[in-house]
Amino acid sequence: MILEIRLSNFLSIKEEVVLDMKAANIKSKNAKELPENVFSFNDTDILKTIAIYGANASGKSNIVKAIRFHCAMILNSANHNENIIFNYRKFKFANYKNQPSSFFINFVVGGIEYDYSFSLMQDKIEKESLHYYPKGRIKKIFSRDEKAGETKREKYNFGSEIKRPLDVAENTSDKTLYLSRASQMDRDIAKELFMYFNSTFILGYLGHNERQVDDLFKAYKPQLIKALQIADSDIVNITVKRIQSQGKRLNFTITGAELKDAQLEDEIQEQLQIKTFHKTDPSKSFDLFKEESEGTKKLFVIMLSILDIIANDKVLLVDEIGESLHTDIIDYIFNLFRASEKAQLICTTHNTRFLDLKKFRKDQFYFVNKKEDASTDLYSLYDYSDFRDTMDLEKAYLQGRFDAVPFVNDSIKNLKQLIDDK
Repeated sequence: MILEIRLSNFLSIKEEVVLDMKAANIKSKNAKELPENVFSFNDTDILKTIAIYGANASGKSNIVKAIRFHCAMILNSANHNENIIFNYRKFKFANYKNQPSSFFINFVVGGIEYDYSFSLMQDKIEKESLHYYPKGRIKKIFSRDEKAGETKREKYNFGSEIKRPLDVAENTSDKTLYLSRASQMDRDIAKELFMYFNSTFILGYLGHNERQVDDLFKAYKPQLIKALQIADSDIVNITVKRIQSQGKRLNFTITGAELKDAQLEDEIQEQLQIKTFHKTDPSKSFDLFKEESEGTKKLFVIMLSILDIIANDKVLLVDEIGESLHTDIIDYIFNLFRASEKAQLICTTHNTRFLDLKKFRKDQFYFVNKKEDASTDLYSLYDYSDFRDTMDLEKAYLQGRFDAVPFVNDSIKNLKQLIDDK
């Protein structure tokens, strides 16, 4: 589970922004009637879902991109060569190009709470640290400061949890995160945390390869069919089998609003054949990717992914959850997380229908606004102590009460001047 994420100096993010999944102490009637929106960890309520709102170009997507980039660093930095330049951009103004970017995550694996952070310049790691709370009190696993000296002994400080920690440090360049190298070198805690970021913190709807889709389908076929039927589908059966085929192969990746397939050179290869069967005549089959609608194709891969996330208490990060989905389907997705035990969803959206304090708590809504210096500001509805649960949240948001909407001066006079300007 995720408890908190902090980010700084990434694209439009300048100063540190905080995304807090720990529930606030809200005692309103509405919040008390939403017990399914939280779960408990060590006597603390944790939010199952957070929705981030904001105008176009305010920086909503940059928050998602920043989280994805830093998680990718954990997964991939062990493979970095000495000539690599990290593929990201800093805040462009106020000389922030000369300051490090930072990432902090407070999370739970195997019932134990961890704090992990690192900061980096465009071409090297500067600092890194990992702490945990094995008995409720913070304990260091390791810390690193590349400016603390010339030798690895001067740069690193270790607790007792990693075997032969200096051996790992000697094999960790300033292009590589120690956590990544320690996992690669078979250190237990590092391997467990690496697998969390690899398999539990899911950074988008899919990304599964065909074998993963096949495995997930075998695990969740009855639930998948039921999930599609709840979403008003008349599909009564689905079959998946491997066939030998020539030509292109589906890679099950959602890009933007479309499900796209990878074009490969003509060659004989194994791929999945997915057939659907409908209530009207269950004897007739339909090729999922050739004969079903775009909505059905997308819902198939989304639900297959979400079923696994919910069954295993994973975390899903989605940018623009409403893209190409009917509002009722998005509501359905939120309800799946509400019905889960400890699964979590972090998403951005423009859909104001969900600004409803009878379905969500105040601390589940975050707003993004672009400040005068062009930087992104992130803040919670909970910060507005004067906004009562009885007020119309959707109306207040659209009126600009929380600053996270575009201010469009589209008067007829201005539009006529725009049209006539030649």
